Parts: sequence; structure tokens; C-alpha cells
Amino acid sequence: MNTHITGTEGEDRACEFLKQQGYEILHRNWRTRYGEIDIIAYKTCTLVFAEVKTLPHGNISTLEYVLGTVKRKRIIETAKYFLCKYRKYNDSYIRFDVLVIDLPGFAPVCHIENAFSE
Repeated sequence: MNTHITGTEGEDRACEFLKQQGYEILHRNWRTRYGEIDIIAYKTCTLVFAEVKTLPHGNISTLEYVLGTVKRKRIIETAKYFLCKYRKYNDSYIRFDVLVIDLPGFAPVCHIENAFSE
């Protein structure tokens, strides 16, 4: 299976997981010139910018590598652009989460809240 299909299926599972937790999915694959955010979700005054990683053959070191400094910076810059465009969320609590799909030794969907910040 190619990585695009694997990634899309992982994002589908992450969205379903978030919906089950009471989140409203606002956007998927929201892009700007700064970068892309896999999922933007909202629940009870909290706006979540979520990165989804499907790592069926990975480990914690793999996760640390794929979410390096440059990737995190792009997500943060993209989130800032989103907040400028959608000002109705400016009073919300902002959080950067990571949802890891199929990482050996962890739950099928591992939700890491507040995974990083600016």
C-alpha cells in the first residue's frame, strides 16, 4: 500500500476517533503557503490543530524524527494564518495535538494532547 493511501486511511481513523470524543471536525488537510494541518477540530472552546502520523512499522524515535522542529514550525505558522482568517476562534484555547495511528505497543489511535507549542 502506498504512503498516500496509508496516510489518508490514518486521517479517516483519527477523524472518527475525534468525533467519538465529541470534537467537531472543521477542516481536513487545510493548506496555505506555510504548510498543511491534517485536522482542525473544535470542542468546548478549544481549537485543536492536529497532526496525524500513521506508523505501523515505527517506534517513538520514528515519531520524534517525523515531527521535527521544521515540521512543528510549519504547523504553527499555518495555525497562525488560520486564526487570522477565522477570527471567530481567537478567544478559543489553542492546542497542538498529535494522533498516532498503529504505532506498535500503543493504542490503535494514540491521542497526544498538547504535543508541542510555540
